Amino acid sequence: MSTAPVLDMDRLIDDRRTRIIVCCGSGGVGKTTAAAAIGLRAAERGRQACVLTVDPARRLAQSMGLTSLDNTPRQVDGVDTSDQSLSSSFAGTQEYMAMEKLGQLRRADEWDLIVVDTPPSRSALDFLDAPQRLSRFLDGRLIRLLTAPAKTGMSAMRVLNAGFAMMTSVLTKILGAQVLKDAQTFVTAFDTMFGGFRERAEATYRLLQAPGTAFLVVAAPEPDALREASYFVERLDAERMPLAGLILNRVHTSQAARLSAARSLAAAETLETQNRTNGAESDAPRHSIAVAALRMHAERMHLSKRERRLAEHFTSAHPAIPVAEVIAQPEDVHDLAGLRVVGTILSQQGS
Repeated sequence: MSTAPVLDMDRLIDDRRTRIIVCCGSGGVGKTTAAAAIGLRAAERGRQACVLTVDPARRLAQSMGLTSLDNTPRQVDGVDTSDQSLSSSFAGTQEYMAMEKLGQLRRADEWDLIVVDTPPSRSALDFLDAPQRLSRFLDGRLIRLLTAPAKTGMSAMRVLNAGFAMMTSVLTKILGAQVLKDAQTFVTAFDTMFGGFRERAEATYRLLQAPGTAFLVVAAPEPDALREASYFVERLDAERMPLAGLILNRVHTSQAARLSAARSLAAAETLETQNRTNGAESDAPRHSIAVAALRMHAERMHLSKRERRLAEHFTSAHPAIPVAEVIAQPEDVHDLAGLRVVGTILSQQGS
């Protein structure tokens, strides 16, 4: 991926003008881990960081040593800084509430960096549609019908067009006058409450477009994941959201990359031939460990080459997007130490 610009993660999180980082991507690519690692590194570099998740999975809580996630920010123990690294959750809420919570935290100005972990699917960007979908709902024909008496008065209601009056008559017959009146009272209160939320959601939407926000697309070097990454890139561009770069996670490499797959397989076959020639096809043939290691290395090199080809296909389609790679770890990241490793790998990209 030498043709792609390098994503300098430390420069991004050290820039005090960066106030919101939104991590998005498909499921199973390590997006939650990336968000947590970024939040932890930011906190340990002097930022007052708050990490929020819209993903109901418990991976973020477990990796940060928390027993549970709810809508209340919780301080994370074991962070090497006097500042705070916090975790909160949008788990079980709608995208509307995600926008509302994000807006609340940003307006509170208690944290100078908020890292958002979005849901593991294309719906990760559904919260961008929250103001528009809420507006369409509140402006719907039935809602307007039920709120019309409160907004115009009953005398004005009587002079509305015949079609409107007919609809009201039908609803009265079906629901009854008292039920219709109760429904109108409820919907009027509903409209008042969510009207204010609509304004706040639109303000948060504009905040996400502002220079202080940075979107990071997280993907794995796999066809489906990179296809989804392209979708996110195009959607963010259409929404005029500031895209900071791509994190390509779980990339496979080898410390012995100078030894090609072909040479590795040739060496393994040579050793196997020697075993047969020397009559060593016993229970414990000579060089068996070396042969297994050589074949494993060849498989790793084939995998690395395939991943590189997929990544280059993405970067050729999106040549201006900065990229940071995270080498596949030997085991799942499940604690602060593992998150620090991921954060360190990300930081080394721009050095």
